[in-house]
Amino acid sequence: MAGDLKDRIRQNLVSQYSVLLTKESLGDEDLKKTITRILEDIVNRPRGSLTEQDKKRIITELVDEFAGLGAIESLMQDSSVTDIMINGPKKIYVERGGKKQLSGVTFDNEQQLMWTVYKMLASTRHHVDETTPYTDVSLKDGSRVNIIISPLALDGPTVTIRKFLKEIKNADDLAALGTLDKRMSDFLIACIRAKVSIIFSGATGSGKTTTLGVLSGYISNDERIITIEDTAELHLNQDHVVRLETRPKGIEGTGEVTIRDLFKNSLRMRPGRIILGEIRSAEALDMLQAMCSGHLGSLAVIHAATPQEVIYRLETMILTSGLPINLDAIHRQISAAVNLIVQQEQLVDGSRKITHITQVNGLKDGQVVLEDIFCYDIEGVDAQDKVQGRFRATGIKPAFHHLFKKRNTDLAPEIFNKD
Repeated sequence: MAGDLKDRIRQNLVSQYSVLLTKESLGDEDLKKTITRILEDIVNRPRGSLTEQDKKRIITELVDEFAGLGAIESLMQDSSVTDIMINGPKKIYVERGGKKQLSGVTFDNEQQLMWTVYKMLASTRHHVDETTPYTDVSLKDGSRVNIIISPLALDGPTVTIRKFLKEIKNADDLAALGTLDKRMSDFLIACIRAKVSIIFSGATGSGKTTTLGVLSGYISNDERIITIEDTAELHLNQDHVVRLETRPKGIEGTGEVTIRDLFKNSLRMRPGRIILGEIRSAEALDMLQAMCSGHLGSLAVIHAATPQEVIYRLETMILTSGLPINLDAIHRQISAAVNLIVQQEQLVDGSRKITHITQVNGLKDGQVVLEDIFCYDIEGVDAQDKVQGRFRATGIKPAFHHLFKKRNTDLAPEIFNKD
């Protein structure tokens, strides 16, 4: 009975108060108070056997649904949850401490789940329907969302949310989580300030974008920073930030604006720094050429399992783009443009570590030379399934060390002493 009543109340709200519910001038708290008042009035109209406990539960659930994100609102507010994976209305998984588990939270039905999807999309220029059944968006709090629906998702709307972690604000927070140690932190901050060109690499969920976002915070406040992303995820605190986002094809199949389009345009925008949310295609060569032509300190993300695979992926992207360039020329571009690769992984116990900080040090026999400056050695797994290991310096000093002095960035040479 309570379920049927909740459905009737939801329909009543949508049909009679839809203008109020989408009114942007209302703050979240005012909206919650207004919805609660409306719901209490509706709930109290029928004279039946509904208990006070049932009334409170219905009001709470519907306030979450209309003012928040419905059934998953509590998961969004749970700081221990880093990822939410919705596989249809009845299976919602979460990741806590790097481990995935079934949450026990469910939606009433597919319609309620789709209402939550539309809430996520309401403040964006994205949509999903049968002709465009998937999309990526960012929520107001910075969380990243992928949505895919029927006919591609066979078991119901599937939503994957990577929550924005507000508690990770600076390099000390990364060190406290065990992502890197103090020497690596000091080195990477110095690299950012010295305008070293860095590629952040790793698999999906390894934390590379979070690390890039944290380290971007050490860019000088007087620089003009241009970020280019498929879905705007980076939230920098500097004053002079220009955020650019790609645009997919419209219903007519026209109007697409790619990463490469935005990158080429950004070079005319007097950038102090360019940050690429992800390198995927022909923009790889544009980025390398820009780095070689004076746009120092560029930062970018790429999906790759090792620093060596970063080189392979850059080669493949450029060769398959149809651009008239051979492999030798690509290697020369990479060695001249990229200074550093920061490799990050999510280990078997769920922890996220920077496993390699690797410099690009010229060419040898026509091949790009990679040298680890810092790395993480895995020594084993204990009885509690926790990975045991240590960060260590290899003893190799960066070939670009002169940039630190040039940019007046102090860095103790002892941090490179071999462990």
